[in-house]
Amino acid sequence: MEPARIRLAAAGAAVVTVGAGLGLRAVATGSLAKYGGDALYTVLLLTLVVLVAPRLTPLTAAASALAISCGVEFLQLSEVTAELSQRSAVTRLVLGSTFNPPDLFWYAVGAAGGWLVHTAMGRSPARPRGGPG
Repeated sequence: MEPARIRLAAAGAAVVTVGAGLGLRAVATGSLAKYGGDALYTVLLLTLVVLVAPRLTPLTAAASALAISCGVEFLQLSEVTAELSQRSAVTRLVLGSTFNPPDLFWYAVGAAGGWLVHTAMGRSPARPRGGPG
């Protein structure tokens, strides 16, 4: 698939992922909303990675999104994210404010799910066998 089509699909997937996250927040509470949001955060990062670098393999895109998610989570161990999160609601949504070890697992779940979808989307339909030749 050509990069322009991949980018278009990634942009659409990003919009759908944001919608899914907002929808989840609207209908769910507690652990389901929190950890589902964590997984979707990583899926969104995967779509953004593919948007920027459409020729990456699904595994590399998923690993990159997982690394970014985990990096942001570990950054929360410093005072930097808490301070930035106090200044802006958008920053709080993107960076969070408090380190939570279970988030790392849910980021991995999101990366795995995103990898599966990305891999499935990249497969071309099977060609029919036989016929005129």
